[in-house]
Amino acid sequence: MFIDLQLVHDILYNNKQLIWDEQTRQGIADSYDFLRNFAKDKVIYGINTGFGPMAQWRIEDSHLRELQYNIIRSHSTGAGQPLDDFFVRASMLARVGSFAQCKSGVHPELVALLTDFINRGICPFIPQHGSVGASGDLVQLAHIALCLIGEGQVHYKGTWRHTKEVLDECGLKPVAIHIREGLSCTNGTSVMTGISAVNQLDAENLLRWATLAAVWMNEIAASYDDLMAAPLNDCRRHKGQIAIAQQMRNLSEGSKRLQKRENKLYDDAHKEVHVFQEKVQAYYSLRCAPQILGPVADTLDYSRQVIEEELNAASDNPIIDPVTKNVYHGGNFHGDYISLEADKMKIAMVRLAMVCERQLNYLCHDRINGILPPFLNLGTLGLNYGIQACQFTATSTTAECQTLAMPNYVHSIPNNNDNQDIVSMGTNSAELCTQVINNCYQVMAILFLAMAQAVDCLNIANDLAPATRKQYDAIRTITPTIIEDTPFYEDLKQIEQYLRSKK
Repeated sequence: MFIDLQLVHDILYNNKQLIWDEQTRQGIADSYDFLRNFAKDKVIYGINTGFGPMAQWRIEDSHLRELQYNIIRSHSTGAGQPLDDFFVRASMLARVGSFAQCKSGVHPELVALLTDFINRGICPFIPQHGSVGASGDLVQLAHIALCLIGEGQVHYKGTWRHTKEVLDECGLKPVAIHIREGLSCTNGTSVMTGISAVNQLDAENLLRWATLAAVWMNEIAASYDDLMAAPLNDCRRHKGQIAIAQQMRNLSEGSKRLQKRENKLYDDAHKEVHVFQEKVQAYYSLRCAPQILGPVADTLDYSRQVIEEELNAASDNPIIDPVTKNVYHGGNFHGDYISLEADKMKIAMVRLAMVCERQLNYLCHDRINGILPPFLNLGTLGLNYGIQACQFTATSTTAECQTLAMPNYVHSIPNNNDNQDIVSMGTNSAELCTQVINNCYQVMAILFLAMAQAVDCLNIANDLAPATRKQYDAIRTITPTIIEDTPFYEDLKQIEQYLRSKK
C-alpha cells in the first residue's frame, strides 16, 4: 500500500475511500503476531518500561495495559484552536501510512478503526499547540488516540460531540489495548506530515496561479515574449526555471498582447528613435518570473518527494521487524525531514507573495506602468479611489509573511528532562507554513482582482490568450468592473475561494 499526494487529495477533496490491500493487511497481522511472541521475557521500551526518561523503570505485567492507556491520557495536553478537518484527516492518513509499513506491531483492529475514522469523516479534536516534533507529535497524536479508545471529542458532520456517542451511532467499537497500541498511536511524525501534505497541495496550486498571473501581467504590460523563450531559459540549466518558462509559453499561446522583439527592435524601424516610449525590458517582477518562480518549483518538487516518503515511512519507535526477527530502538520519530521542508516551503511561499505584491504595485502605480490610471481607478480621480486600499491589505499581509519567513527548524529547546535534548519543532514549522499559505491566497486574490480591472482599463479582454481570458471571465462572474467605490472584502473572499477550489 502506497499513499501518495494524489490519494491524499482524492480522499480529502473528492471523498474517495481508503481501501486496504490484502498483502498490507496480512503484514500488519504478521507484525503483531511476531511482537506478541518476541516480547515474552524481554525488556522492550514502551512495552514493559516507562516512557521517555522513565524508561529506566520496569513495569510489572499486571500494569502493561494500564501503561498504554496512561500514555494516551497523560499526553492529551494540547492547547489552542482545533486543527482544521483537512489537517486532521491527513494526519490520520499519515498514521495509517506508518502502520502500513508493518513495523509497529499493532493489532489490525487499530488500523481498521483509524481507517473508519478517515472514511466516515470522524475527526478527533487535535489542538493547535503541543508538539516539539522530537518523539514525533506525541501530544497531538495522543488526542487522536484518545478518540480511538472512545474518549475525548470528535468533529462529525459539522458538530463537536463526545467520541463514544459517535462510535455508537456508527456501529464502531473503541480500540482495545493488546501490546503497545498506546505508544504506537502517539509516537511518530504523522501530524506534521499530514499538515505538510495539505500545505504541499496548496503550495503547488498557488504556484500554478502565480505562473498564470506572470503571463497575464506581461500581457497587460505588452511585454516582449522572449522573457519566456526556450533558448534563454534552457541555458540557465535549472529544471524549475525551464519548466516555468515552458508553462508560460503554453499559457500565452494565442495572446495578441505579447510583442516580438524582432518585429520592433531588431529591424530598421528603430534607427531614428533616440528615446523609446515603451520599455525595452519589463520590470523584474514581470520579466524575471521564470527565474523567480523556478526555484519555488524546484523547492516544491523536492518537498513533494520528502512528504510522500514520510507518508509511507515507519516513524515509530521501537521498530518491529518480523523479517530479521528483531526489535530495533532508535529515533525514526524525529521530525527533521518534515521540519526543514516545511521551512523551505514557507520561504518559497513568502517569495511568491512578494512577487504578487510587486506585480500589484506595478498595476497600481501609474508612473511606473505608464499605461493605467492611478490605482486602476475608472471613476473620478480624487472622488473615487479604485483599488487603492486593497493594496494596503496586500502590503500588510506580505509584510507579515516576511516576518514569518524566519526558519523554525533552527529553534530547538531541550525538554523532557533533557531526554529530548534536540528537537525538530516540525509541527510548528508546518503550521507556520500554513499561515503563510493562507496569506498568499489573500494577496493572490487581490492581484487577480487588479489584473481583471487592468484588462478593463485597457479594454484588451479580446486580445488575451485563451488561458488568461478564461480567468478574466471567471473573476468577472464574481465581481463586476469597478467604477464607483464599493466594499471589496466579500468579493476578495469569493475570489480567494475560487483560487483555492482549483486544486
